[in-house]
This record gives sequence, C-alpha cells and structure tokens, in this order.
Amino acid sequence: MTTEDISKLGKDSMELAMNSFGAWSKSAQAIAAEVADYSKKSVEGSAAHWEKLIGTKSVEKALEVQSEYLKSSYEGFVAEATKLGELYLDFAKESYKPFESAYAKVSTMK
Repeated sequence: MTTEDISKLGKDSMELAMNSFGAWSKSAQAIAAEVADYSKKSVEGSAAHWEKLIGTKSVEKALEVQSEYLKSSYEGFVAEATKLGELYLDFAKESYKPFESAYAKVSTMK
C-alpha cells in the first residue's frame, strides 16, 4: 500500500463516518420531534379527560368517560409505538447505507 492509498482510505473512512453521523442525526431529530409531539398530545388529552370526568353527574357516566379515555389512550399509544417503530427502522436503514457501499468496495478487492 502506498501513502496515496492510505490517504485515500483515511479520506474515505472519514466521509463514511460523516455520512453515517448525518443519517443518525437526521433520524434522531425526527424521533425526538415525534416523541415530543406525542407527549404534548398525551398531556392535552389527559387534561381534557379530567375536565370531562370532573363534570360528570353520575357514577355510570364517569365510568363511561373513563372507558372511552382508556380506549382512546390505548389506541393512541399503539399507533405511536407503530410510528416510532417505523422511524427506528428507517434510522437503522439510513445509518447502514454508507457502510453498504464501503462493504461492496471491500468485497470487490478480494
């Protein structure tokens, strides 16, 4: 290996690391924004639920309001978990892309 080859390898490695970091950063921001948005919606929904629950006139109505809230909260959580799962999957795919090309280069050198 010549010094030129070593220099190119170092440059390629740095480029690979920066591309991977860029993908990681973009995905991490998307995940953080999604979690913050869900948290805000969850707190707002909880506050609205408590207002509605406090305004009930009977135990039966209170149970009905509570059941509706629990059902909608569960459905919201499942939807959010699915969305976050997709974001994490995209994160893994995007983070791996820069290494795919590096692996292809190494494989052809053999």
